Amino acid sequence: MTDGTGTPVTVIGLGSMGAALADAYVDAGRPTAVWNRSASKAAPLVAKGATHAASIEAAVAASPLIITCLTTYEATRAALEPAAAGLAGRTLVTLNSGTPAGARAMAAWAAERGARFLDGAVKNVPAAVGAPDTLLYYAGDRATFDEHVDTLRVLGGDTVHLGADPDLAALYESAVGATLLPALVGFFQGAALVQARGLPVSSMVRYEVKWLEMIASLLPMLAQEIDSGDYSRPASSVGVFHEAIGYEEELAREANIDASWVEPLNDLVRRAVERGHREHSISALVEVLKKPTGD
Repeated sequence: MTDGTGTPVTVIGLGSMGAALADAYVDAGRPTAVWNRSASKAAPLVAKGATHAASIEAAVAASPLIITCLTTYEATRAALEPAAAGLAGRTLVTLNSGTPAGARAMAAWAAERGARFLDGAVKNVPAAVGAPDTLLYYAGDRATFDEHVDTLRVLGGDTVHLGADPDLAALYESAVGATLLPALVGFFQGAALVQARGLPVSSMVRYEVKWLEMIASLLPMLAQEIDSGDYSRPASSVGVFHEAIGYEEELAREANIDASWVEPLNDLVRRAVERGHREHSISALVEVLKKPTGD
């Protein structure tokens, strides 16, 4: 139950992540108002001590800090539009998917309605919300962030301000998020290979985790290579990956799995070789990914 201490918070959007955000505030004893188009989703939070706002207007009016967790910036604006007049003088924090351009448009929309604005991202699953090591990063006015940082830190102990540009959280969300699907599909391909031998996928998890940890350990070095533009001292060269292409195709045929998803990646490696990067670090692929200005 809430004890009535701390800055009151309104959480708008009670999907799995939004409900986790609201739950963290209730557990922290913060006065918490919640709103969702499907009112039934508020019931478990109300049972713990949250206040269910009967309308979006009431939800905005309930707190000086409004946190939205909807699907996109467009969905956020659509939900808030009926209560737009009530945003003046309040702080709006958006935690949703979208592009940097979408974040800039959202910031302008909030400013036109007199609201201070922060855009952010939760870099973990709903179950991790509120944990000391859970990362959330935000972009927007530093003074606004500093005013609310203690309240924002309730959602995760690793709370970071990226900078004043309102689109930085969306930028980093897009940049970091680009890793997710390729990594997962790579794991799924491995799972199909193991199952093709009649073995359980669970048997490979320990080794997959160690592999991912190794990859993580390389990221600082790869980033330094890219920042400097010096790819001449490779730990693993483009050529090594190029030579492996044929073996990957043979393995896919043997296991009778569809590995066509990796062909665009192999094409990227081939183009890197064509551009003279065979003996360079695999991080030189970033040069192939970049399009010339004006394209």
